[in-house]
Amino acid sequence: MCYSKAMPNTIAIRMDSLAKTYGRGRRSVQAVKSVTLEVQSGQVYGFLGPNGAGKTTTIRMLLDLVRPTQGTVYLYDRPVRRDPAVLRRVGAIVEDATFYGFLTGRRNLEVLARTGNRYDPRRIDALLEQVGLAGWADRPVRSFSTGMKQRLGLAAALLDDPDLLILDEPTNGLDPAGIQEMRTLIRGLASEQGKTIFLSSHLLNEVEQVCDRVAIISRGEIVREGAVRELLSRQAQVRLVATPLERATAILGETWAVSREGEALLVNATREDVPGLVRRLTAQGVDLFELTLQRQSLEEYFLDATGEDRDV
Repeated sequence: MCYSKAMPNTIAIRMDSLAKTYGRGRRSVQAVKSVTLEVQSGQVYGFLGPNGAGKTTTIRMLLDLVRPTQGTVYLYDRPVRRDPAVLRRVGAIVEDATFYGFLTGRRNLEVLARTGNRYDPRRIDALLEQVGLAGWADRPVRSFSTGMKQRLGLAAALLDDPDLLILDEPTNGLDPAGIQEMRTLIRGLASEQGKTIFLSSHLLNEVEQVCDRVAIISRGEIVREGAVRELLSRQAQVRLVATPLERATAILGETWAVSREGEALLVNATREDVPGLVRRLTAQGVDLFELTLQRQSLEEYFLDATGEDRDV
């Protein structure tokens, strides 16, 4: 079966009331609870959650590696369990990338390509260059670091030029320079090649910089979902210095939550609120000396959303 490339504004992934329970009776564990979300084509979509939140189980259901207890996964409007051929449009890294250690990186890709009847030595060379492994391509994979194996895993996922990439911790084992390169590569795959990327990661700063939208999952349930900028702008805080401070506190307190920080005020207001906030103060005789918009980081937002005090 041959598929055309994804058209803009189509839905690449749709999960409809997706759930997974392991075991039975008192020993049963509900790993995922009625997850519903959509991922538009061409997006880089982050999937975040603490360890044990249900991220990998959800990814395995997306790839038809685990059967849902209830609900349905659709890829490009095709139900995966009834139409598994749609998975030809998908490339994936699930948990750690695994290869034959005694074979070279190039040879591993050749084996995968021949197995899938898509062998093209020029494409293999191009992919090795793209993921930064051209200089290591002919060394045994057993000599590779974890980060190098992740790079090789991404090359393997791209072998068939998929429309959709599903990546579980793609920056695992990479040093800071490698993380930046991976981030640039992922953004380029979406913006330049129109691919959709669904990724889970514990590096919240990287997710904040690379993703268009995120979903935060905690204890098997989606607790937040939306565009990264919109989610964080809702959590913005304005810091200002004004005189008289007591009068400014009373005026702003009529609309926003206000707290003191030394000689400054912290106001729970968004960027869109700032012009009206300034007009209200100046119209009532308050002198404004400093004003700074302090946006919450994705890490702070994540911790607030999940109630966690540890890494993802």
